[in-house]
Order: sequence, then C-alpha cells, then structure tokens
Amino acid sequence: MTAEPGKIWTVSQVNRLVREVLEQSFYPFRVRGEVSNLTIHRSGHVYFTLKDAKCQIGAVFFRAASTVRDLKLAEGMQVDVDGRVTVYEVRGICQIVVNRILPLGTGDLRRQFEELKEKLRAEGLFDESRKRPIPQFPRQVAVVTSPQGAAIRDFCQILQRRFADMHVRIYPAAVQGENAAREIARTLALCNRHADCDVIVVTRGGGSLEDLWPFNQEELARAVAASKIPVISAVGHEIDYTICDFVADLRAPTPSAAAELVVQEKSRLRERVVNVRNRLTQALRLILEQRRRRLERAAANPVLRQPINRIRELQQNIDEAMLKLRYTVEKNTADGRNRLERLRGRLHALSPQHVLQRGYAVLLDQDGNAIRAAAQTRIAQELRAILAHGELGVAVNRIDPQPPANGEPNHDPK
Repeated sequence: MTAEPGKIWTVSQVNRLVREVLEQSFYPFRVRGEVSNLTIHRSGHVYFTLKDAKCQIGAVFFRAASTVRDLKLAEGMQVDVDGRVTVYEVRGICQIVVNRILPLGTGDLRRQFEELKEKLRAEGLFDESRKRPIPQFPRQVAVVTSPQGAAIRDFCQILQRRFADMHVRIYPAAVQGENAAREIARTLALCNRHADCDVIVVTRGGGSLEDLWPFNQEELARAVAASKIPVISAVGHEIDYTICDFVADLRAPTPSAAAELVVQEKSRLRERVVNVRNRLTQALRLILEQRRRRLERAAANPVLRQPINRIRELQQNIDEAMLKLRYTVEKNTADGRNRLERLRGRLHALSPQHVLQRGYAVLLDQDGNAIRAAAQTRIAQELRAILAHGELGVAVNRIDPQPPANGEPNHDPK
C-alpha cells in the first residue's frame, strides 16, 4: 500500500500501512529493558512493557506462558528480548513481537539452556503431536545410565516391588562429564539398532546445573528425538528440568517415578485409560457443541451487535415502571381514604351517642344494667334515663309487657 496524493484514508488503512513500513524497515533485533505490567493471559500469550529511564514500549510473547514461568520472569527484572517491531492495528500501537527472553545475570549456562530450548521448540521437537505413547505393557525396558549410580538402584527397587517379572536391560553410559552427552546419544542409537526393548529410560540422579549439563546438549536432544523407541527422561530431582526432559516422549520427575510409570497395574490401568479417554472425548464434544451453540446465539443476538439499544430499552422500561408505580400508589391512597370515610360514617351511624341525639334514651337500673324489656321492671322502681345531654331519675308507675299491635299507646283502663 502506497500513499496517493488527495486520497482519503481510513484508520484501518493507515494502521496497516504503518505496520507494513515498520516490519519492512526493521530486521529482528535485541532490546534491553525492565519488565513491567506483566500479564499472562489464559490463552498462554504473555503481555508486558519494556521500559528504561525515559521511554517504554509494549511487547507480546505468543504462547509463552510456560517459558515465562520457567524463567520466573517478574516485574522489575532486566531482560534482553529478541524480536521484531510491528503495529497492533486494532489499537494503533507500536509493540515488539518477542521470540526469546534472556534474563540478565543468569550466567552463560542458563543463557545457553534457554537459547537451545527456544531453538528446539521452534523446530517442533517439544510438540506433543510428535511424541509417542509409552507402551502400557512393555515386555523389556532399556535403562541408559551409569551402572554405579543411585538412579539405577532406585529404579530397579521400584520395578522389583511393582512388577518383579519385568525384564530390564542396562546400557552403561557416562552421565556426567565432557563426553557424557555424546556417549548417551550413541547408546540410544545402539538401543534402537538392537530393537529388543519396548521403552528406553534415560536417567541419573540429581545435581547442579553443571552436573546435569550433558542432558542439555543439542546432540543428545536430537538423539532422543530421533529414537524410534519411546523414551522416558528421568534426570535429576523433581525440580530439575533439562532439554532431554522436553524432547523425550515422557518426563518422570525422579528415577523411582520412571519405574512406576513403566509398570503401572496392568488391568486397572487399561480400563482406566479407556474410560478416561471415552469420558474426555464425550466431554470435549459436549463442550465444543455447547460453545458452538452459544457462539451462534451470540452472533445472532442483536443485543451484542447494538448493546446501547438494549440499554435504552431498559431505561424506558424503568421510566414506565416508575409512572405505573406512582399511579398505583396514588390510586390505592385515594381508595383507602374513601373507604376510611365510609367506615367512619357507618361507625358514626351505629354510635350510641348518635342514637341518643335523635331523642332516644337508655334506661338503667340501680346496678347499671340496661333495661331491654318492660318485664325487667316493677312498679315504683327507680331507674336512670341516660339522654344525649345529661340523665334523669325516673320511677315506674305503669308496666305494659306487650305494646299494642297498631303502635298506639296503651291507656290504662283504670
């Protein structure tokens, strides 16, 4: 893409042009700086910033989470970074795509280790796809190690305890010293020529980085990769990692662990592997199908394409809900007030005081009992008449137990 006078460019075109210019103008280079803003993404990509006293630049190391953890990379570390400069078009920022990280002050051996590790990784020698499965039921095991070392004794003790009938062929080789890597590589080739074993175990006990250095040699790594027989690497202690471990078909943390891996319980192991494989296959298929459906639903969901529309719709729903709530509260308040007034009127109509206001009176005897029937009184009995305003003392001088049917007053014939 070249600049054309008078042409109107899109932002994408500008960023793409800048990226092409940068990538064509700079060859891969090494830059030194301090690590900051270190982030290891779930994808395995590593993002960080390289800075010095005046400036900083972003960097990305793709699929390098394990490498960064092995290096114990941390904020504030000084590192040398091999990579190339480019532009992340989406954000329009300049960054370094890292090929290798070399922490400063780690020593020549550690630097050589990391350089060879990255070289072989780039060639695919560490890829799981090229590694062969370890036979479940090996008939014979070849052990490449020093016959005088503790590693072979530990290996044989575990093997004897777990599966005494296993046939072991020991191939002596130096596991330390200047020519150890070449000797082990030749022994591996010899094992392959004889082809009388089902699995090869390369092992030795623990030691310093210098002691284990033969297992970090390129010659030995390529011999392990070239072996037609599956190779188990059991070098050093559990915390020790060598190039041989990464290239081998399987790494065992110790020589004893290698023996346990070679002779796992036969019938239970076979059944377990089959069941686990079937479950994993089914689970992965189910997960992939669920993810595919979720992706399809998400792609078809207008909310994800225009999220602001959904937000505005919800805001409008809230406004309508507030109006309905206000109307409901006001209506319920008015209805309650009206009902209260009606009840108040009914209570007032039923109030004894209201009845008295209409000219009625309540008769009580001397004990305060209400007189409800003429039969409750006697001649000359004194009663109290409770009026709307005040009360009277009255005396009974006539008793009519039953009032006239026509409602006319009953006159005493006497």
